[in-house]
Amino acid sequence: MLFMYDMRPTLCDVTLITDDGRRIAGHRVVLASALPYFNAMFTGSGVLNSACCYVESSQQEIAIKNIDGQALEAIVKWCYSGTVDTNEDNVQQLLAGAKMLDCVDIVVTCSDFIKSQLHPENALGIYAFAEMLGCADLQNFSLNYIHNNFIQISSSSDEFLQLPTKRLIDIISSDFIDTGEVGEQVILSAVISWINYDLDTRKQHLPSLIEHVRFPRLPQETLIGIEDEYPLLKTDTTCKDLLIEAMKFHLCKGQISSSLSNNSRFKMRSPRGKPKCLLVVGGQAPKAIRQCEFYDFSTDQWYEIPSELPTRRCRAGVAVLNGLVYAIGGFNGSLRVRTVDCYDPQANRWIPCPSMEARRSTLGVCVLNNKIYAVGGFDGSTGLQSAEVFDHVSGKWSFIASMSTKRSSVGVATLNDYVYAVGGYDGASRQCLSSVEYYNPATDSWHLIPDMSQRRSGAGVGVLDNKLYAIGGHDGPAVRKSVECYDPVTNTWMQCADMIVARRNAGVVSRDGLLFVVGGDDGQSNLASVEVYNPKMNSWTLLPQKMTIGRSYSGVCIIDKFWM
Repeated sequence: MLFMYDMRPTLCDVTLITDDGRRIAGHRVVLASALPYFNAMFTGSGVLNSACCYVESSQQEIAIKNIDGQALEAIVKWCYSGTVDTNEDNVQQLLAGAKMLDCVDIVVTCSDFIKSQLHPENALGIYAFAEMLGCADLQNFSLNYIHNNFIQISSSSDEFLQLPTKRLIDIISSDFIDTGEVGEQVILSAVISWINYDLDTRKQHLPSLIEHVRFPRLPQETLIGIEDEYPLLKTDTTCKDLLIEAMKFHLCKGQISSSLSNNSRFKMRSPRGKPKCLLVVGGQAPKAIRQCEFYDFSTDQWYEIPSELPTRRCRAGVAVLNGLVYAIGGFNGSLRVRTVDCYDPQANRWIPCPSMEARRSTLGVCVLNNKIYAVGGFDGSTGLQSAEVFDHVSGKWSFIASMSTKRSSVGVATLNDYVYAVGGYDGASRQCLSSVEYYNPATDSWHLIPDMSQRRSGAGVGVLDNKLYAIGGHDGPAVRKSVECYDPVTNTWMQCADMIVARRNAGVVSRDGLLFVVGGDDGQSNLASVEVYNPKMNSWTLLPQKMTIGRSYSGVCIIDKFWM
């Protein structure tokens, strides 16, 4: 029907006139067939009283209020052609007009264009614009972008400093803000910056804003000096009460009363929206390998990672810090090593990093307070009692206090600002261990907690819902499928449902309230299967898609997907 558009105003029977004086000729039948808005205007369709028609149904010239002339021209052309051109100059007026005339196709087209233009400097404005128009899809998309890019937006966007108080509260109270490796201090810094922008006017809002900062999730050493770093906190009693609450949380080792268990201040934020993948690094299949692969949660498929490890590596530790994946220590097929390689997903390359102080294979690693901890392991001749920490700022490894016993094939995880070392093999007694201890960085000391119900070496260890899980492992030749979890509130271990397959030396990660247990071996062969634990159902399921190869002693982690 494009030729009919080009014929205008020949045989046109209506002229639309906008507030800015633009006159747009059209054919009623075309406009009514394309848009319900015009169909109702010209025919009375949708009017409850069929005998009643709009006055415009008989008018030759019709005033269309509250719409840009160029936007209406583009919408009328779309009625004939089915296409519309969007650009930075017309998209906002076009979207507003399409929303008013209930033109769903143009709304979608404009929304998609605006989504592609989102940037930390304009995201807040686009969110407000979408909210004003009632474009729920664009509004949700831009809010998700704000959550995922909060660090850049709060530190560099002028729009952020201009936010009204209620909008700022809506944003910082969300569970879904991505605070990166810095953590909750990002939120605190953003609040203080917003107040300082107009201190005299805004300091009255400090109490209502500061209650949405999750102080218990700040490291204890940060809390100690936080009033010196942010002097404004000293001026308000609400701030002091919240800091006392946070210190009590740390002193009680993360234990909270039932009345506070649902308080958002004690919850970790859980960013969403960025595509994630489960990365599996190296491993034993049956010898040490360089190959890495990842599971794409959006397609439920496994793919090889674009870049292999620089050298063969199994029995290593894997940790993610500042978006980089560290492969630490392990066994290269002939030697236990202390070397570290780092993978940058955005650049798709591995780079060498400073080596550890000691050679370690079958070690455990974790990240706490922006530092990497490497615990226990085997150096080729003996099990290790030592542990060390990597400070990425200085680029140096240094020893910390030693554990109470040697632990090779140890499982390690972070819970409530402590490093937990679970089970393992001590080499001296020639027995697998049921003992568990945690490291307190504030005092540089290890402390034992109650033993597990079973001895476990090579157990998978993970954290979910503030509980520590010990999964599988072995005791001598007996490979286990049993699972137990430790609750720091009650200081007790509890039995969970058994896995489907007995396995040891598997990798464990958590995502979206589930635990994923990856690979391992059953005592006879390496496994390609992945089991998923749902704590609400206390049940296990097998991931439908297996890895491309069976592998044990591999490192696993969850990262943002930057490729494909």
